[in-house]
Amino acid sequence: MNLSFNRNEDELKLLVSELHHRQAQVEKGGGEKKLQKQRDQGKMTARERVAFLVDQDQPCLEIGAFAGDGMYEEYGGCPAGGVVVVLAYVSGKQCIIVANDASVKAGAWFPITGKKNLRAQQIALENRTPIIYLVDSAGVFLPLQDEIFPDREHFGRIFRNNAVMSSLGIPQISAIMGSCVAGGAYLPIMSDESIIVKGSGSIFLAGSYLVKAAIGEDIDNETLGGADTHCDLSGVTDYKSENDSEALKTIQGLVDKMGAFEKAGFDRKKALPPMRPVDEVYGHVPFDGKPFNSMRIIECIVDRDSWQAYKETYGKTIICGYARINGWSVGIVANNREVSKNAKGEMQFGGVIYSDSADKAARFVANCNQKRIPLVFLQDVTGFMVGSKSEHGGIIKDGAKMVNTVANSVVPKFTVIVGNSYGAGNYAMNGTAYDPRLMLAWPNAKLAVMGGAQAAKVLLQIEKARLKGSGKELTSDELDELQKEIEARYERQTSPYYAASRLWVDAVIDPATTRDWLSYGLEMANNNPEIGKYNPGVIQT
Repeated sequence: MNLSFNRNEDELKLLVSELHHRQAQVEKGGGEKKLQKQRDQGKMTARERVAFLVDQDQPCLEIGAFAGDGMYEEYGGCPAGGVVVVLAYVSGKQCIIVANDASVKAGAWFPITGKKNLRAQQIALENRTPIIYLVDSAGVFLPLQDEIFPDREHFGRIFRNNAVMSSLGIPQISAIMGSCVAGGAYLPIMSDESIIVKGSGSIFLAGSYLVKAAIGEDIDNETLGGADTHCDLSGVTDYKSENDSEALKTIQGLVDKMGAFEKAGFDRKKALPPMRPVDEVYGHVPFDGKPFNSMRIIECIVDRDSWQAYKETYGKTIICGYARINGWSVGIVANNREVSKNAKGEMQFGGVIYSDSADKAARFVANCNQKRIPLVFLQDVTGFMVGSKSEHGGIIKDGAKMVNTVANSVVPKFTVIVGNSYGAGNYAMNGTAYDPRLMLAWPNAKLAVMGGAQAAKVLLQIEKARLKGSGKELTSDELDELQKEIEARYERQTSPYYAASRLWVDAVIDPATTRDWLSYGLEMANNNPEIGKYNPGVIQT
């Protein structure tokens, strides 16, 4: 019996249990009373609509489940950002589904709601994935309208994206299943086809109360913008449904009849089981941050007999190699947490990027672009090596080369944070700013500009200097208390849930499902045949 393995397994499984508990809380939306109110009105809830629509025997992966977590508490919170977004199969085809949750402030758009909708559209654009909108929203949340209405990445960008996706031939289908008001009315009507549910669906630029106030006209909402009006009179909508289930069946029928589109042509062979059982991964990640060989993680993800290491004995703090995931050909760039020695006999700390490992990774990324092989980054990075030896050796130059090749990469990239994600290491390892098709994190992940202990010391010195400048000297007890307060705050901000709440990552996932997520993403990426020419520009050599 390996006691260390068992302890690691227990600790990571506890974090996975917490993940499932948090997910269950999110799925309650605005609370059981509000969910039941929708059912009493003859409507399905957002999650019930999604569950009805998707193929039951296929993966259904939720994006942004923790969006808004711990935010907007003065307004009662905004679970999941007030919108459910999933990647799933509908009638055998990969789709993105965006469903407003009317149990959360009547489906009103908070700033994070807009950000989450834009992320869904970005995934659709990058992968040429059909997108389905299940609309049930009161529109912009007025107390925060200045944070959602006017800017480039705000509410209006949604409609701009509708138009751009249409021009690119990306199918868009909308079902109006509740309120659809003001500017929000454009989203379903700028889709290719729209369905409206009789009795509950309504769409108009101004509701009956505003019409009365503006022009004095007395009219009810159903006559103003209901299903009969828009299907029989105005021609605004295309299909009329008697209830939610009929509307969802109409969508299934429309998707079922879509033709096939050109593929990117990424290589795929018959899938083999992983080198190690996927659930074995729990025992390989030390709970206490001790060094370990990160190949054990890779072996739980990639197909058996598919691994080919690249420059195995050079730049050992980054592992690079070709492999297959569920049959898909990939290039893997992974931080190695094992302490190693280079050919000169010099010690190198695991998780740190040195000049040789940056050089190796940059060359490997270029090779993958040359051969049209998608990239998978496994982040467990504490940053670039510092000190006079590294600076004199040109670590900035070598780091810049790695960042350049990653930034200019044209093949699809996927990133999983399997441990630490600190500082410029996050950037070099294809962080959110570098356009990963999916950005995922394990529940043990930590994201920050630097490690917690170092950051707490720096912040403590800053706070001491500030207080001293105002004439206040702290006692040793006060310093200890202040340090604990800073460490607690910083620890909360490095949590994967803090990152997920702000959509810095798409999802916090069970490590044992990493292979499933990546396989789905690779199939999705293969639907976009447009791959630009790889040109890293002026590069530091």
